[in-house]
Amino acid sequence: MTGRQGYYVRRIVTALLLSVSPLPLAAQTPPATAEPSAAEEPILPDDQFEARLPKVEGTDPNAPLPSIDDWIDQQMPQQSTGPVDLPPAVDPAEEQELALPLPPLDSVTVPANAASDDDPDEKLPEIRYATSIEGFGKTGLEDEFRAESALIDGKGRADTAAMVQARAQEDEKLAVRLFYSQGYYDATALASLDQAGDGTLNAIVSVTPGKRYKLGAIVINSGPTGPTGLVRDSLPLKTGDYIVATDVEGAEANIGVKLPENGYPFAQVGQRDILLDPATVTGDYTLPVETGPRGTFRAITTSGEKQAFGADHMEVMKRYKPGQIYDSRKVDDLRKALVATGLFSSVAVDPVRTGEAGPDGTEYVDLHVDQQAGPPRTLAAEAGYGTGQGFRAEGTWTHRNLFPPEGALILGLIAGTQEQGASATFRRSNAGKRDRTFQTGLMLNHQDYDAYEAFTAGINIGWSRQSTPIFQKRWTYSYGAEILGTNEQVVIDPATGEKDRRTYFIAGLPVQIGYDLSNDLLNPTKGFRANLRAEPEGSLQGKFSPYLRATFDLSGYYPVSDSLVIAARTRLGTISGVSRDDVAPSRRIYAGGGGSVRGFGYQELGPKDVNNDPIGGRSVNEFAVEGRYRFGNYGVVAFVDAGQVYDSAIPKFSDMRYGVGVGGRFYTDFGPFRADIAMPINRQPGESKFAVYIGIGQAF
Repeated sequence: MTGRQGYYVRRIVTALLLSVSPLPLAAQTPPATAEPSAAEEPILPDDQFEARLPKVEGTDPNAPLPSIDDWIDQQMPQQSTGPVDLPPAVDPAEEQELALPLPPLDSVTVPANAASDDDPDEKLPEIRYATSIEGFGKTGLEDEFRAESALIDGKGRADTAAMVQARAQEDEKLAVRLFYSQGYYDATALASLDQAGDGTLNAIVSVTPGKRYKLGAIVINSGPTGPTGLVRDSLPLKTGDYIVATDVEGAEANIGVKLPENGYPFAQVGQRDILLDPATVTGDYTLPVETGPRGTFRAITTSGEKQAFGADHMEVMKRYKPGQIYDSRKVDDLRKALVATGLFSSVAVDPVRTGEAGPDGTEYVDLHVDQQAGPPRTLAAEAGYGTGQGFRAEGTWTHRNLFPPEGALILGLIAGTQEQGASATFRRSNAGKRDRTFQTGLMLNHQDYDAYEAFTAGINIGWSRQSTPIFQKRWTYSYGAEILGTNEQVVIDPATGEKDRRTYFIAGLPVQIGYDLSNDLLNPTKGFRANLRAEPEGSLQGKFSPYLRATFDLSGYYPVSDSLVIAARTRLGTISGVSRDDVAPSRRIYAGGGGSVRGFGYQELGPKDVNNDPIGGRSVNEFAVEGRYRFGNYGVVAFVDAGQVYDSAIPKFSDMRYGVGVGGRFYTDFGPFRADIAMPINRQPGESKFAVYIGIGQAF
């Protein structure tokens, strides 16, 4: 073989190698000329070239070389001339999957962390990873992202690397979703995994917020309303506001609230459309609203397999008049009033179109009440122990609808170490008028306290309007009459402690009026309350001796901060027109105990006899101040109480007694659970060292 022939053979071999193992593009660029340049390797003599060729076993070195065509035929695989077996047809789903783009080139493949076939129950080592977050900048969304991140929630541990990858993908979606919710519609997020030399994974979530879009034109497609512009005025969005998802949804919900409050019970808010313009970084907002007809109230209809009462009683409970413009707030009020009766297991109130013309171009709307009566009977019981009151348990059986509508029979029983009694009461709620209650009853009672022992029987009748946990009313009142007879042990001479038994027949006309501007019935934090109770009464036996029993209570609440409230109260009471000895001991004024001056026993303050037993008085003044600090569902209270009872008809504001203490609070959905401990200042002989008080609701 000549030198020139050796050169061409090398070129052909190189070409074949290139066809099998492609090189980087830079290495595949052919030379500018077909001939070797002067800078190339010099042509070797034939003997040297052949010496460098690899030896092929089974080949005669002296045999003549094959031609190029024969050599190529030997190297190429032989083609069959018979029928060709085609591969099976590709499934369309597989073909679609094959058409998907390849994963990013910078993705990291991590160990599968799978158990071996030899031991499928083998306990595998835990995957550890670290999480890095980049790119949130000043968007203010990083804290929210961290709070919801699947990677961070995993606390850097996972069973498999695939689990880490899945968490990273979820965090990508989370980041984009958060950005979209704040108007960053060009935002992108990319999560990647890097593996350190020690096998530890580093999950990196990198985000790019992009520009934040603002509202452009705002267009509402709706029919005319009364008043004009009601729909637009109900949408609190302005051009130039950032497109924040919660703001947009809240604004649309406001339309769904305001339209029914202004006469459109069947209004419907359609699907919004926001057209984004990347050039101006704005989004034009369009919202369709179907207002429906404007309505006026007409009648109430009702249905249900088991009904507590009919539509006629519901007409008494409503707060609107037929012909008035429909207002969803009054519908909600009726629904709450029905729930407050406690007579329903389920109740729903919905507007119904009638198609009948109402006044001023409106349409009459009926309210349909779908009701299901619940169990009307209830049993209730309470028990406790108090200093000066001993053990006391009280139980009641109530049939709330024995005499429909809302005519209840209540039977009560009291059993205790110092009090026993029984009572029967008839009560009709919403009696001829919303929130008015009629009540009459009789009672038998025995009380044996340090201050007096009394056997009492009485009958009463009254009308009232009182607050409830569902309806806290600004104005409350009650008025009525009562007659009672009581046989009591009376201290004739406080200096000697001599006692006698006397019988009193008493008639009274109790009247009460209250004004409440506090923000909560059981846990007020601001506002004030005032209550005045007056009861003219007198003895019915012998010479009629009229007198007046009256009490005034005032309490206020001032929020120093979201956690601290200062509360204060005062009480003034008097019995005027008669001497103390002409008043039955059970009708006199006393102070001390949980609802009065804490730190002292029940009825412990005021004038006492020679045996140090209280005998009651004709006037009282009480004061209290509390600091209430709340943290979460718990709270602590520090308080100072003061008060005294006097023999005179007018409080003297002297010789005040003080009690100090602390308490704990556990706040529940129905009110705070209260536990207080207090001790008297300058304790006198016979007084308790401390007293404990437990109850529901604040002390005042």
